[in-house]
Amino acid sequence: MNPLSAVRKLVRGAQLAAEDIRAVQANDPAARSAVEVALVYPGLHALWLHRAAHGLWQHEHRMAARLLAHGNRFLTGIEIHPGASIGRRVVIDHGMGIVIGETATVGDGCLLYKGIVLGGTSLERKVRHPQIGNNVVIGSNACILGAIHVGDHARIGSGSVVVREVPPEATVVGVPARVIVPKHARFDAALDHAALPDPVTDMIRALAAQNETLRERVTALEKKMGLAHEEPAFHLPYDGDDLPRADGG
Repeated sequence: MNPLSAVRKLVRGAQLAAEDIRAVQANDPAARSAVEVALVYPGLHALWLHRAAHGLWQHEHRMAARLLAHGNRFLTGIEIHPGASIGRRVVIDHGMGIVIGETATVGDGCLLYKGIVLGGTSLERKVRHPQIGNNVVIGSNACILGAIHVGDHARIGSGSVVVREVPPEATVVGVPARVIVPKHARFDAALDHAALPDPVTDMIRALAAQNETLRERVTALEKKMGLAHEEPAFHLPYDGDDLPRADGG
């Protein structure tokens, strides 16, 4: 490699590093300075080490790449296979326990919280891991499994298990993850985890309300027709007349 090419690579690497630091500062209010981000953010260190490992992988230095990735996991608690492709301005917030598989791709501008898994569901040597679009937010402990595509600007709620394609700009929650109805579909860029609705609980509440309305109408009809009817004892699996709040409060 000639000296000019080496200098260009160093400049390019410095530009990417500065871009990464700015992305962290834009997404984490706890980031007070560029120096602090560069020194104490393991998610950033994991990305930088992964780029080096990915370069070795692409140049067929597979054992060296795996060893570097293993060291990365030991140092940061973040496991990224050197074959995985990760875009620019990706932010890993905390990141402990993240696992990203060999054939996974993560687009530009994505925000990944701790404990997420981009896993495979096949033993075949082909693309078997998720393909994540640009500007996707993936909440804590979410699992995205299989060679599925997650569209640009999508939001994956914390703890969700995604096994189907996610359309662009959709928000999905639950196990298995479901697309939230349009009126709940948009959240801010950081994904307001505490405000995510639960579509299963919403459906149960709607069915319970509908059932109560039908019971009242049947009771009114029986009174008008003079039919004697004794309501059997009915015990809810919880205390009180209302469904418990979804947030546990």
